[in-house]
This record gives sequence, C-alpha cells and structure tokens, in this order.
Amino acid sequence: MSTRPSPSWNVLPHGPLEQLSENLWRVEGSLPNMSLKRVMTVVRRDDGTLVIHNAIALEEPLQRQLEALGPLTSLIVPSGVHRLDAPAYKQRYPSLQVFAPSGGRLKVEEKVPVDGTYEDFPHGEDVWLEMLHGIKDQEGAMLVRSRDGTSLVLNDAVFNMDRKRDVLGFLFTTVLGSAPGPRVSRLSKLLLVKEPRALRADLERYAALPGLVRLIVSHEKVASGSDASQALRQAATYLR
Repeated sequence: MSTRPSPSWNVLPHGPLEQLSENLWRVEGSLPNMSLKRVMTVVRRDDGTLVIHNAIALEEPLQRQLEALGPLTSLIVPSGVHRLDAPAYKQRYPSLQVFAPSGGRLKVEEKVPVDGTYEDFPHGEDVWLEMLHGIKDQEGAMLVRSRDGTSLVLNDAVFNMDRKRDVLGFLFTTVLGSAPGPRVSRLSKLLLVKEPRALRADLERYAALPGLVRLIVSHEKVASGSDASQALRQAATYLR
C-alpha cells in the first residue's frame, strides 16, 4: 500500500491522535477559513485493519503513527458535504474501500469513487453501520464495540460545540443554531431532517443502548460515560 503524500495532501492545523479505547482514536482538525473543528474517528477492527470515518489529512509524523496502527482498508464518507480529504486518502491508499450513505452517494462520487453504501459495509461485532431514520438516507451512525463498552459515532445529525465569535463561526453556531450543544442544529433541521419524530426515536433509542460509553460527533466535543446518553436525550428535545 502506497503511503506517499500527493499534491492533493493538503494538511490543515490539527490536534494529536487521541486514544479513546484500545481500538478507538480521534483527531480534531481545522476547516478552511472557519473556527469550527472537524473530527476524524479511527477504529481498529478485530483483524487489525483500520476503518477511517470522516478522513483528515495529517502531518507526516502523525500520519505515519496512524499507519502504524494497522492497514487502512475502509473509508467512511459520512455525508455528501464531508468529502474534503476523502479524495486525498483514496489517492494515497488506492486499496481503500469507500462507503457513503445511499442518499449522499452521488455527492460523494463527485469527489471520490464509492465502492458501496452503508448497507454494503462489512459489518461485524466490532464495528457496524446503521442508517438514521427521517433524513432521507443522507446520514447514518457508526457503532464501535470496545472492551469498555459501545461508542456511537454520528456526523451532522448532532452537534456538540460552543458558540464561536468570528464572523463565519457566529453565523454557523448562533444564527444557524448549531451551538451550544449537544443539539440538533437549526441548519440540520432545515436541510437534513424530514421526519423529526423518526430521528428523535433513533436518538432516544441510542441513548438507551446498554453499555453506551461515548458519543463522538463530527464537530467537536466527545460525550463520555453517562454524559453520552444525556447528550443524546438533550439533542432529541430539539426534534418535535
């Protein structure tokens, strides 16, 4: 597997590779010209291979650290608007299989070839994908089983961040109602949510999931322990 960075390997500021459990890591990185942060989640499967959710191009020492965890085999592009570094990952790791939600597949394919939808992902007891209801197959959920319990990884269905003070950040977090979190943002309800009650039922179901130990979202904060269930219940209250 090639590990050479290409000209498209555009690294933006980012944090460290943070280990959350024995098989689970996250990296928080910047977005172009915005104060909002994005999150990449990395899962090491039982066979030692890696699943990358919402890819972020990393500085070479950290990318090598990521590669040392295991061979990269699956890339989850969680929506049609979370495609920024997906093409660079596919170019750098040509054998990566790319998966996207069925409702966002065409948008993702504008940037990178897609091998299958969430339904086609090689599910196992270690990690599996599910579609969310009420959003026309635009997003789903990734669930990861670790020794300490189950982690739920969502994309833009739930935001969990503080308000920003810069102009674009203020517009996104305050005017468009994406903060403070956890919450379902005004923007998501406008563009994503078609059946609020159906999505609310999903969030409440995940909140009651036995062994839930953390909620990871694509924009900023992790909710851990009992806070994970509480975060999902709080976000669900924004759906009527």
